[in-house]
Amino acid sequence: MPLPCRSLLFVPADNPKLLAKAHQCGADAIILDLEDAVLPARKPEGRTGLSEQINRLHGLGRPVLVRINSAWRDVAADLEAAVHPGVTALMVPKVEDAGTLRVLSSMVGEWETERGLKLGTVGLVALIESPLGLERMADIARTPRMAALALGGEDFSLALGVEPTEAVLALPCRQVALTAAAHGLPALGVPGSLAEYRDLELYRALVAQARMVGMSGVLCIHPAQLAIVREAFAPSPRDVEWANQVLKAWNEAQAKGQGTTSLNGSMIDRPVVERANAIMRCHLG
Repeated sequence: MPLPCRSLLFVPADNPKLLAKAHQCGADAIILDLEDAVLPARKPEGRTGLSEQINRLHGLGRPVLVRINSAWRDVAADLEAAVHPGVTALMVPKVEDAGTLRVLSSMVGEWETERGLKLGTVGLVALIESPLGLERMADIARTPRMAALALGGEDFSLALGVEPTEAVLALPCRQVALTAAAHGLPALGVPGSLAEYRDLELYRALVAQARMVGMSGVLCIHPAQLAIVREAFAPSPRDVEWANQVLKAWNEAQAKGQGTTSLNGSMIDRPVVERANAIMRCHLG
């Protein structure tokens, strides 16, 4: 159940003003946040009406995720509020082992059965936020319901006792992208901090770097970041022109019974054609 989204916007689950206009921001998906964006005393309020927000956003055509908490008492309350028709996935913070996710998957299944959902409907997005989670990421990727792997750069850097800079997070970002690709999953995140949302040029550079290393989407905390993500992940006119030329040359070669051909001195074989097809699929929407 991979998550086909490039821009995912966190919205505090206890903020009616932001929730009311979340669908207008242009995000590919909305993450209703019950964790870091909500103070402990306000978490019950955040859970109240969560199912209504899920239904509303789902009805407006937006995939909806819910970021739950990590403490088990909170988890039970979060699942009671979050597992409803219309929720695409739960984002699980501070994941460090596959066993925790297997338990969580079983718990989600109980709510799915109780609420008439098909088992496995609700996916899980694992937030990798520590070196231990990074070390165990392959096992995490193989657990049931896995919909995506995501890098939580702020907490990852905190675990190391350093600032969330590109120097620290570039390697973890690559590792998340590689592990996700090995298991057929999307990879979400950037090699830097999301908190500096006012410095859009820095954010633009981080998003570009994320795309270059194979990340397939980005977590956003402010609407101003969304346009940058859309631009970075959209094929450029040059990409589209190249893809069209490759596919034209390939079709001509196939008609002649040739298994390879060339374009402007570069060989075209099946992997090159698949890349061109992927660019055109993205371009055409």
